This record gives sequence, C-alpha cells and structure tokens, in this order.
Amino acid sequence: MPPGTERWEESLRDAISAHVRRGHVDVALRIGPSTQEGGSGPGQGLRLDEARVQAYVEGLRELKERWDLPGEVDIGLVGRCERLLVEATTDPLEVVPLEAVKTIADAAVTQLVEMRQREGERLALDLMNRVEALESGLTEVEALTPRRMERETDRLRHSIRELAGDIEIDPDRLAREIAFIADKWDISEEVVRTRAHLEAFRELVDASEAEPVGKRLGFLGQELLREVNTIGSKANDATIGRIVVEMKNELESLREQNENVE
Repeated sequence: MPPGTERWEESLRDAISAHVRRGHVDVALRIGPSTQEGGSGPGQGLRLDEARVQAYVEGLRELKERWDLPGEVDIGLVGRCERLLVEATTDPLEVVPLEAVKTIADAAVTQLVEMRQREGERLALDLMNRVEALESGLTEVEALTPRRMERETDRLRHSIRELAGDIEIDPDRLAREIAFIADKWDISEEVVRTRAHLEAFRELVDASEAEPVGKRLGFLGQELLREVNTIGSKANDATIGRIVVEMKNELESLREQNENVE
C-alpha cells in the first residue's frame, strides 16, 4: 500500500474476502499518472521538498563545522541528495477516492474468480478421473476378497493340523478360532466405507452450490486414506497390496489437487 492509503486496507480486505473464501491472496496497490490525455494526478508535476532540502543543508553545515571539513555546501553537493523533488501531490487521498479503488478491486477480483472457475472446471475433471480410478481399484479388491478369505482359511487349517500333529483337535474349537482370525482379516466394512466416501466426494465435486467445498473434500481425502491403509494392512495378499499402493498414489494426487479447490 502506498503511503497514505493504509487506511483503505480494511475496506479492500472486505471487498476481496467477499469473493474469495479460501486460500491466500496478495494485493498490491499502485497509484500512477492518469492515462487520460490532459488528466491530472500523481506524477503530473514535481515540486521541491523544501523541508527536506532545509534538513539536508543544515545537516551538512553542522557536519562541516563539527569536523572542520573543507569545502562549501553548494548546489552541487545538495543536488546529490535523494528525493529533493517529489510529486506535486503526495497524498493519494487527494487525487483518488476510495470508491474508485474499490471499483478497480472489484473488477480485479471478478477476473480472478472467473479464472479460478475455469481452472476449477479442469480440476473437477481431474478429480473425477481419480475418483473413478479409486472406484475401479476398490472393485478389484472386492472381487479378490472372497477368494483370499477361502485361501487364508484353508492355509490356517493346514498350519494348525501340522502343528497339532497327532493331537486330536476339537473341530468346533478349530472352526471358532479360524472364524475369529478370519474376522480380523475381513475388509468388507472398510470397502463399504471407502465406497461411501468416494460417493460423497463425487457429490461435493458435482455440487452447484456457491459454498466452498475444498475443506470438506480435504477431510474426505483423509478418511479415504485411512480406510485404504486399513485395507492394505489387513489384506495379507500380494495382489490386493499392489492395488492398494496404486490407490494410495491416486489419493496423494487427489490431495495435491484438492489444495487448489476453494
């Protein structure tokens, strides 16, 4: 903000935050010469800053006397001092009213919003493609789950019989133990919750309401990652593990893209 315009900051902040609700916005205000022919404004003329000139002259004379320095304080010496000539009007409040600045700010933020909307359409398409990839991976996991459970149950029975040797094993007790372990490996609940989160994610991306959805999408992304991690830890299957790795890669891309969504 140029000197003298600091008091406008709150008004400009309110005008911009009314249109942009998430993210960080840098705003720079510059006041220059009028572009209209014959117009007046800052930079149309210069004046001598007499107070500054007087301060320089007095300071140089005091320096000369105190240290007994040779030479004179003349135009050549004073002319090398900075900012002796300033714009004829130094107070922008005298030239540019706040309403004009707010009008320009509204036009700028309108262009920003239009640009973000166009970018948002492209982001929405990318996010939907990643949701579809996650749904595809989840479908593969669902298809592999029953065979995995059968295979792991048979492996458990075989291992227990080998360990037991000639010891007779209660079939009911064996069935209960296998059922207990199999329940710990069951990922059906995680699959259901993951699918529900993906559906909610899709609905938010498709939402026509003007309210920001970026934070809610971020929360859903965290929940999705938690469920996918649980599926991977309980799967105990190389093929499902590979699918989970691919799904986590999609979720990471989803998270990065979501940072750009309001």
